[in-house]
Amino acid sequence: MIPLSTDMYLSRTPAASVDSSRAIAGKPGGPLSDRYGRRKPILIGTGVCTLATALCAVAPSLGILTGLRFVMGFSGAAGVVVGRAVVSDLASGTAAARIFGMLMALGGIAPIVAPLAGAAVVEGPGGWRAVFWVLTGVSVLMFLASLFLVPESLPADHRHTGGIGGTLKAAVSVLTDRSYLGYTLAFCFAGATLFCYISASPFLLQNVLNFTVGEASVAFSVGALTATLSSAAAARLVGRYSPRFLLRVGLVLLLVSSALALLITIAGQLSRVWALGLVAIGFLGLGQVFTTATALALERVPYAAGTGSAVLGTLQSALGAAVAPLMGIAGGHTVVPLFLGMTLCALIALLALLLTRHRGAATAS
Repeated sequence: MIPLSTDMYLSRTPAASVDSSRAIAGKPGGPLSDRYGRRKPILIGTGVCTLATALCAVAPSLGILTGLRFVMGFSGAAGVVVGRAVVSDLASGTAAARIFGMLMALGGIAPIVAPLAGAAVVEGPGGWRAVFWVLTGVSVLMFLASLFLVPESLPADHRHTGGIGGTLKAAVSVLTDRSYLGYTLAFCFAGATLFCYISASPFLLQNVLNFTVGEASVAFSVGALTATLSSAAAARLVGRYSPRFLLRVGLVLLLVSSALALLITIAGQLSRVWALGLVAIGFLGLGQVFTTATALALERVPYAAGTGSAVLGTLQSALGAAVAPLMGIAGGHTVVPLFLGMTLCALIALLALLLTRHRGAATAS
């Protein structure tokens, strides 16, 4: 077993690896919440996540830490997946899109604050273990909020009681709804562009654009802030424009900005202004997509919102895990794979909306 008696491990671990356990683990909480209700999976998931996080802080070896991180991500995913299902239970249409917009905006604060706060905590006397103690405190707050503030939103007579067979039947019905599948693929492939950027952003910002580490952190945070503000704007715009219209606008912005960045890179004219400007435009589109696509997808499957949310999250994580390694396929000489990957993913996301163009999609327009 590899000891963890020094601060070398996490202080040199890429930030992207922190969420790898969630990508690997999958999202079982959604189908369980369709069967047992929303509160139980949330409370059990956040409770286990809290315990696993505390144990990470005292892990004696790398192997044990890795296993606990898997448990941490596996259980922590319940809050994300079941939380979306709760919103779907309580709201639909424009109201749901507005709530998802607020949730995305609040969730967008983490990528802005976390790198800066994490760096400060690691540099303190507690080292990397202090990071897990801070996360333990956050997990305790999540558990208490779930316990006292989250009501049961799925009545007993609306739950699936058919055991594994019923769960599989619900999953099949979700996956065979063309509109749900179209909105989900749009959400997931748009999200894959974000994973492309996250995995390649250190190389782009530091090696190609020659930012210092501090400047690169600020540039990345500004991008996350742009997506956050866009999600907040979407929460207001859905009262004036339909969620489907905003989704199309977001996908077009994402595709055009990525394609332009690709062409400029191939032409050898990529500069800080072009790179950061076009990435910011893409993030503006992402904020619109994440808000509206989630609401539109889950609105299609109100009878199995937990399963629908689980499929949404699992496919997004799987695509992210698949595209991230491809960003380094050309080695350390060019960022063409980054913008090519973003362009292809954005194009597939836009084309996925063709699946929603039939009579059954009318209610979601």
